Amino acid sequence: MDNTETFGFLPPEAAWFDTPARRTSVPQAPECAILLGRARDLANGYLKENARKTEEARRVSEHATSLFREAGFFRLMQPARFGGYEYGFTPFIDIISELARGCPSSAWGCSLGAIHQWLLGTFPLQAQEDVWRENPDAIICGSYAPVAEAERVDGGYLVSGKWHWSSNIDNSDWALVGVFFPPDDEVPERHAGFLLVPRTEWVVDDDWFTAGQAGTGSKTVWIEKPTFVPRHRKLTFAQASSNNPPGARANDNPIYRIPFLSAVPVCLVAPILGAAQGAIDEFMAMVGSRVTRGAVSGGGGRLREFFPVQSRLAEATALLDAARLLIYRDTAQVEQMAAAGLPVDVDARIRNRRDHAFAARMARDAIDAVFANVGGNGLALDQPIQRFWRDGNAIAKHISLNWDAVSSMVGQQMLGLEPRGQY
Repeated sequence: MDNTETFGFLPPEAAWFDTPARRTSVPQAPECAILLGRARDLANGYLKENARKTEEARRVSEHATSLFREAGFFRLMQPARFGGYEYGFTPFIDIISELARGCPSSAWGCSLGAIHQWLLGTFPLQAQEDVWRENPDAIICGSYAPVAEAERVDGGYLVSGKWHWSSNIDNSDWALVGVFFPPDDEVPERHAGFLLVPRTEWVVDDDWFTAGQAGTGSKTVWIEKPTFVPRHRKLTFAQASSNNPPGARANDNPIYRIPFLSAVPVCLVAPILGAAQGAIDEFMAMVGSRVTRGAVSGGGGRLREFFPVQSRLAEATALLDAARLLIYRDTAQVEQMAAAGLPVDVDARIRNRRDHAFAARMARDAIDAVFANVGGNGLALDQPIQRFWRDGNAIAKHISLNWDAVSSMVGQQMLGLEPRGQY
């Protein structure tokens, strides 16, 4: 019996196109097709033309961020009460992967900014009002690892420290930082979670110098002195991973009841899907009219007529199709379960985590397949395919997509052991 029989859902091919999250009841929301068209125009135009400049600047530009904001991408998953569209994760994947065909680093910055609008929608309503009441366009950077201890004081917590890898930090108004909380009346042991801190309370430590994803601006949030954060700006990992986080009581849309790690890692996977498609596009453009130069002798053969070129192209497209099908199937199913009022159980969560990591691995392999046949011309800095290769391999090394870590957790679950990992 397959999953579609078990849960009574549509087969993956239909679920890809027909999920409740592709529709919204918000009157001011543009149709998904319009948003996707805006993403395609940006990818083919500004993002592609400025990808090298983005990499050299080591950050997503203010102009690119303003273009994302004008296009409505940061409103995609934002609650309607603050001007958002309340779409779900499947159209999010469409848009972010399309942007990454032009510039994976810029798409990554947009991806984290947009996904954190959803995540803030799961926080208590007062925290949402703190961020969006005066500035509904505010966006958030974040570093999830709990690297600091929050000290409990009257009305909230004191926190200080450094949080690395906060993507798109230069364009963000707030920071989401991972901490350990002391025991309290609700949770009798030390526990992990998030705190929200405004830009006025932290500085940027400019320490992002990398060979891949250089343009993401994933620098460090530095809170130099103990800083007070009100209790209502807290979300524990247990709440985020439940099927009923605090924000679900304020926002009726079922997308805010989806457990955190069941779907959020698609913000990491969508850019590498787009990077793989961008690499394939560039490879086809390169080999379509190019002829070999030869080394000591020979040359003049058309690259498109070489068997290895043809075979690698087929391999790359098959890998990317398989990666997309996994991600869309899993994400659509989670959205359907939430819409039906069904809890997303541990088996589904761990299955999704497996597929997040495996899809990223396949997308990376798709890039590697075509890059293996580009020759010396593909190494030039003005040739986009080498950037897709570096960015794609960098994304695949993200800890949340690490195959060894994720696959061992999956195996533990299948063998009846306590799964150890992020799910």
